[in-house]
Amino acid sequence: MKTITPRRPVIGVTTQTLHSIDGIPAGLPQSVVMNQRYYIAVTLVGATPILIPLLDDEPEALRGIYDICDGILIPGGVDVDPTCFGEAPHPKLGRIDPARDRVEMQMTKWAVEDRKPLLGLCRGAQVINVALGGTLYQDLESQCPAAIKHDYFPTHGFERDHLAHEVTLTKDSRLRHLMELDRIPVNSMHHQGIKTLGRELVASAVAPDGLIEAVESADDHFLVGVQWHPEVFELTDPHTRHVFRSFIAASMEYRARQS
Repeated sequence: MKTITPRRPVIGVTTQTLHSIDGIPAGLPQSVVMNQRYYIAVTLVGATPILIPLLDDEPEALRGIYDICDGILIPGGVDVDPTCFGEAPHPKLGRIDPARDRVEMQMTKWAVEDRKPLLGLCRGAQVINVALGGTLYQDLESQCPAAIKHDYFPTHGFERDHLAHEVTLTKDSRLRHLMELDRIPVNSMHHQGIKTLGRELVASAVAPDGLIEAVESADDHFLVGVQWHPEVFELTDPHTRHVFRSFIAASMEYRARQS
């Protein structure tokens, strides 16, 4: 008798515009790209990833892609456009990607409405916060003088696995349960950060300077956003692997509920 293997959950991974990245020549064709480490991270724990193109002007097509997915992952990337949270651009605002902003904000809102599992990494945590009505510091160094250094960028000579500082995990939070530790060291590659918390979110980790470093849903919806890059440590840290495995398990449960 043929063995039937259960279908792996489908995880949609958002993309970015190639030309939003520093150093990309203007003459290259318009393209969307994403660091392969993000979709490998969910593949390793039992999911099937698909890349979500930036169809911000094709809502029906975008919704069709969303409906195929059992979970949504929003990766790191360039700065969030401050017009998304009602502010004028700061002089130290970096590159932005408006099409990506629109797609990811929409994906977040749909996932919240449908209670579809949602995981945001670095920029992804910021997007989730803004999509739910929160705001960001556009540049921590100039707008939050008490902040420690958070911008350990590879372009400034730091490795992606450089452990920049610790974060303290909130007692009884989902993230604290998954990581099984009160404090963890994290890498840090951002100069924007969460200023005011979005609706229906709670802070689940803070940096030594008090900056919110992780958010999650206030209820049992799997909605988690972390300001660091856990995909770098998935292979080497079992605590980090718990986060990805729990995300995939929640996506499988979501799919089962829709059957």
